Amino acid sequence: MDCLFCRIVAGDIPAHKVYEDDQVIAFNDIAPQAPVHFLVIPKKHIATLHDLSEKDDKELAGHMLITAQRLAEQQGCQDGFRVVMNCNDQGGQTVYHIHMHVLGQRQMHWPPG
Repeated sequence: MDCLFCRIVAGDIPAHKVYEDDQVIAFNDIAPQAPVHFLVIPKKHIATLHDLSEKDDKELAGHMLITAQRLAEQQGCQDGFRVVMNCNDQGGQTVYHIHMHVLGQRQMHWPPG
């Protein structure tokens, strides 16, 4: 198992979890870019957004978004937050297991720096 996030799901690598259920895990980012910065990842390995299947993964993708929204609110981000998913090298993806970055409790700017 070479995937960093699969190893976190398996419990082989520790992470500061903020949430877990049968489909997803959310944990704090190791290099936070905002006062609130956590990741939401599926337990199922899906390498990139290109690998999502409408037939098999639609409910999982929706569950990831709802989880991100609920956790952001629980962590005090009622005034706003950002959700980011990177895809492939040119999109900034560094771990090839889909994941959402959820950032909040600071003013976000566009375009990002």
